[in-house]
Amino acid sequence: MTQHVQPTGPFVATKPLVLGSGSPRRRELLADLGLQFEICPSRAEEPAPLPGEEPDAYARRMATLKTLEVASRRPDAAVLGADTIVVLGKRIMGKPSDAQDALAMLSALAGTTHQVITGCCMALPGEAPNVFTVSTDVDMRNSSETELRAYIATGEPFDKAGAYAIQGIGTFLVTAIRGSYTNVVGLPVARIVDEAKRKGIIAPSG
Repeated sequence: MTQHVQPTGPFVATKPLVLGSGSPRRRELLADLGLQFEICPSRAEEPAPLPGEEPDAYARRMATLKTLEVASRRPDAAVLGADTIVVLGKRIMGKPSDAQDALAMLSALAGTTHQVITGCCMALPGEAPNVFTVSTDVDMRNSSETELRAYIATGEPFDKAGAYAIQGIGTFLVTAIRGSYTNVVGLPVARIVDEAKRKGIIAPSG
């Protein structure tokens, strides 16, 4: 199902633009720029990391898979896709499968610094995909198991990489970040603007 978004803001899309994601967080971040775009969630599968695959490479691969699947259905448009992962050391954390998995993830993250990596892919008709990643360091509070279980009971962690939302109830888990805040939410907006301007996909609305 395709949805149309036509907000107002500091930028305009200069060609048909499609967000290849059903994430409401990514939709809001893109809409805040003022861009007119369609939403066409990717139908691509989300395979597990390959043996020995680096987190950065995995995020790039996933973003490319998702974006190119949408681009195959919308060859007339510029398609933006993304995939966000949480990385602790070399461990890649996706979305938790259940409450116990969420508790294991949050317990491992508590009191540590981890990275949130978003792979982004821009596919334009007749051009090679533009693929890049943005990484943000996130410091986590040493939350107790009781606190973590109470947070999991809210239901928020279940569709979030690493089992938390920095922009939601999970704000109490985070003590500091270094890098892009919106990257942790799901889309590195400043980098997206730079790349999309360079590719001629967007321009200032003034």
